[in-house]
Amino acid sequence: MSCLTRITDPNLIVGANTCDDAGVYRLTDDIALIQTVDFFTPIVDDPYAFGQIVAANALSDVYAMGGKPLLVMNLVAFPVKDMERSVLTEMLRGGQDKINEAGAILVGGHSIEDKELKYGLSVTGIVHPDKVVLNGGARVGDRLLLTKPIGTGILATALKGGLVEAGTEALITTVMATLNRAAGEAMAKVTVHGATDITGYGLIGHLHEVAAASGVAVRLDARGVPLLPGVADLAAMGIIPAGAYKNRDFYQKWVTSTLVALDPLEMILYDPQTSGGLLISAPQAAIDQIVARLAQCSYPLAVAVVGEVTAGPAGTITVG
Repeated sequence: MSCLTRITDPNLIVGANTCDDAGVYRLTDDIALIQTVDFFTPIVDDPYAFGQIVAANALSDVYAMGGKPLLVMNLVAFPVKDMERSVLTEMLRGGQDKINEAGAILVGGHSIEDKELKYGLSVTGIVHPDKVVLNGGARVGDRLLLTKPIGTGILATALKGGLVEAGTEALITTVMATLNRAAGEAMAKVTVHGATDITGYGLIGHLHEVAAASGVAVRLDARGVPLLPGVADLAAMGIIPAGAYKNRDFYQKWVTSTLVALDPLEMILYDPQTSGGLLISAPQAAIDQIVARLAQCSYPLAVAVVGEVTAGPAGTITVG
C-alpha cells in the first residue's frame, strides 16, 4: 500500500492510512458508509460451517467500527473441475444464514474458477459519523474487554493433524461463527474510546495496533485471557501454527513479558485467530454495562477484562 497514491477527501473519515478494520465515508450529517472485504481458504472441513465462519468474520469489521451491516456481496474462487457443486451450494448457504442473522441483505457477488477454494464477502454498513469507533481512541485508564476466548488457530492446527477429538471442529465452528453483533450493539449503546476485532495478528498483534494508533501503552493480564478448552495443553505440546511464530517474530520487539521462559501462554497470545472477538477500550463503567447487556441476551461465549491502557511508549505491551 505504501507505493500507492493516497487520495484525500473531506468526507473520508477512515481510509487506508490507518490500521482500522474498515473504511468509513460520510454521506450525510447523519449517515456514514462502512466498507470492508475479506476472504480466505477453508479452515474447517464442513462447507456449511466454513461459509458461516467466513461471513461472521467479514461482518465483524462493521461491528468493530460501531456500525450496522447493510449490504453484502459474495466473492468466490472455486475449482469447478475438481470439486462437487454441492460444496459450493453448502458454503454459500452457510454464508447466507449468517448474513440473514446479521439482518443484512445479500445483493450479488462474483465468482472465478480457481484451483484452490476461497470464499469471502464484501460488506457495506452504516454508522452515524459522530459514532464511528476507531482503533486509535484508547485512553490511559481504559479497561480492555475481550468478547471471545482465543485459541482457534492452535485448535485448527491440531484438528488438521488428527490430534484432537472430532468434537473440536464443532467447538471452534461455534466460536468463529458467532457473530460479533451482540457485542457490537452493546458497545454502540455506551461511550467507548476504541475497538478492533481479533484476527490474524493474534491478541498481541491487535493490542499493539490499538496502542500504537492511540499513542499509549498496554498492560495485558495474560492469566485473565479466556482460552478455549484444550488450547493450553496443545500449546505445551508444541502444537502451534506457523502464523503464531510469524506474529511473535514481528511483534515481540514491542513486548515486555514477565512470563517464565517457555511458558506456552506466550505463543497462545500470538495465535492467529479467525473471526475472533471484539477488543474494546473503554472506562470501567462502560465495560460493566457492555458485560451486563451481553449477559442479558444470553451471549454464549466467555468475555473478560484482559488488561488496561497505561501511559508509556506508544504501541508497547507489558505482559504479566
